[in-house]
Amino acid sequence: MKFDILTIFPEMLDAYFNESILGRASQKKLISIKTHNIRDFTKDKHRKVDDRPFGGGAGMVMLFEPIAAAVTAARSKKYELRSKNGKKRKPKARVILFSTRGKVFNDKEAKRLAKYDQLIFICGRYEGVDERVADVIADEELSIGDFVLTGGEAAAMVAVDAVARKIPGVLGKAESLEEVQGSYPTYSRPEVIEYKKPGNKHTKKLRVPKVLLSGDHKKINDWRRGSSS
Repeated sequence: MKFDILTIFPEMLDAYFNESILGRASQKKLISIKTHNIRDFTKDKHRKVDDRPFGGGAGMVMLFEPIAAAVTAARSKKYELRSKNGKKRKPKARVILFSTRGKVFNDKEAKRLAKYDQLIFICGRYEGVDERVADVIADEELSIGDFVLTGGEAAAMVAVDAVARKIPGVLGKAESLEEVQGSYPTYSRPEVIEYKKPGNKHTKKLRVPKVLLSGDHKKINDWRRGSSS
């Protein structure tokens, strides 16, 4: 799976993607994550990526041309894939613009997007992106929630993380997928913790549920199923 992220702040993303599980998955070549600086696709000496909106209004709008050129460059990286029967096939790519008007991104969407070979994410900034990007460049628009961010970079990190988890081998074990095992309370050592909240006179003993100490795996699994969300 190839992830190509178009942004004016690539360093903001590189730090996140080079660490932990995603960093290891990249090293193992299970995934490829590349950031593209949209400013590199401008044609003026000031590397301008935004301008005033037609019709007036506050803020600036990201320009169509550098984004279109960046998407074209990301798409032009040719690579061959083979189907299960060994035949060559063209990579399936999807261009996504993050927008407050987009479809809400959730686990179902992550599973759908994990079926593609390449995802190209466009991260907007300022007052938004020239609408012609949504009209003719992007295949779809996505939103990560009913709130407004200062840019699409945080949304890109969320989407890459959620989709990458669906790719076999990224988590090491399929059982690590929370959607497979369910989300239930977890505990570790020590068995009993003595804790006093600041400003509180009394100390509490926080104990691990007895069932988890029983060694009875059936009871533990039943408890987890009953506690999962």
